[in-house]
Amino acid sequence: MDKKRPLVGVGVMIKNKKGQVLLGLRQGSHGSGEWSFPGGHLEFGESFFQTARREAKEESGLIVGKCKLISVAEETRYLKSDDKHYVNIGILAEYRGGIPKIMEKDKCLKWKWFSLKKLPKKIFQGTELTINNYKAKKIYQEKNK
Repeated sequence: MDKKRPLVGVGVMIKNKKGQVLLGLRQGSHGSGEWSFPGGHLEFGESFFQTARREAKEESGLIVGKCKLISVAEETRYLKSDDKHYVNIGILAEYRGGIPKIMEKDKCLKWKWFSLKKLPKKIFQGTELTINNYKAKKIYQEKNK
């Protein structure tokens, strides 16, 4: 019997010297038209931090160094619309260099740096949950039922 199971996604919060975070405008998948951190699926045998470094480079071309776990969240906004359920792992990664580039044109329209105090309105749920946990200084917050 095949049962549906959540997938594990890793989102990477990269902050520049001004304290701004990098967000990409999603396209072609769930959350299309929403802004999100670079990130992707945890691969078999990979650590959260290995995934964060790989995905940051693959999606934005940026090099990141030291990583820190800042969020674990249940992403369910896209259950009904796209049949997607994720456990989202939020990682804060040290920005080491590079200029953000569109590396996957079918997934991201553009990259932009944003202040955490002035974010765009449409934010991908995993990114939003990570930002909320980061600001609250809590890794996990149970949803109100």
